[in-house]
Amino acid sequence: MPYWLSIFLIVLVIYVIISIALYYLQDYMLFKPEKLPADFQFDYEHQKTEEHNLETRDGAIINGLRFFPKGKSRGVVLYLKGNSKSIKGWGKFAVDFTRHGYNVVMVDYRGFGKSTGRRSQKAIKRDLQLVYNKLKEKTSEDRIILYGRSLGSGFAAKLASMNHPKMLILDAPYYSLTKVTARYAPFMPLSLLLKYPLPTYKWLKYVQCPIHIIHGTHDKLIPFKTSVKLSKVNPKRTKLHTVIGGGHKNLNNFESYHLMLDEILNSTPKTIDLETTSIHVIHTSKPIKKQG
Repeated sequence: MPYWLSIFLIVLVIYVIISIALYYLQDYMLFKPEKLPADFQFDYEHQKTEEHNLETRDGAIINGLRFFPKGKSRGVVLYLKGNSKSIKGWGKFAVDFTRHGYNVVMVDYRGFGKSTGRRSQKAIKRDLQLVYNKLKEKTSEDRIILYGRSLGSGFAAKLASMNHPKMLILDAPYYSLTKVTARYAPFMPLSLLLKYPLPTYKWLKYVQCPIHIIHGTHDKLIPFKTSVKLSKVNPKRTKLHTVIGGGHKNLNNFESYHLMLDEILNSTPKTIDLETTSIHVIHTSKPIKKQG
């Protein structure tokens, strides 16, 4: 056997082994769950909560928390968290919405916290639609806000594309999970291997409500340019909010982030008579011809 062919076969075998390993180990690399005992008691300072369990059609249990505002409710925020830990820790962010008069519902994905069941992209989407349907039994859709943080941004976009919420807020979203992982394994056939492609850009096309995208300029995991690209998918409904200097995990530490949330949650959209603006004026650098 020629030497070059031997080398080629060795490389091919190694490539196949790595591909198989990526396929079967991706759940462990993508998800970093924190599991909680069934008798764990959630407790948050100055926050009133209520725990709920939903049973899915395949027998899984989806555990979640409802956080209550102090005054009259203006609606509910369904907060879809990132890929790590459980709602035990993520619950601390509910205050950013309860302070504005919104109930907040957070759920743990399968295998996180007290939630059970075999995890898959299809199963998680189905679980979240079940949660959304339960919310619709209690309130109208024009009072439901979807908030997706990092991993949760893709699922939030999918929910918004299939329903009619008041608005969709994406925090540090990805264009697709295939694009994110391709940065770390550029030579692997990830479009074939990924169990969770989560094509956020495809789902955003069908969203009919206002879309707000929040992203930090110093995000090393999901670059800011990702949100710039996403904002062009459904431009008439999308507004991009920039947190100067913000990273992937610290947007809540910036005053500008909270000012943006205040504007998003409390401002009433305005319509503009474009005929009274300069929208039709063409800026030209051509010299003006002299008359006569």
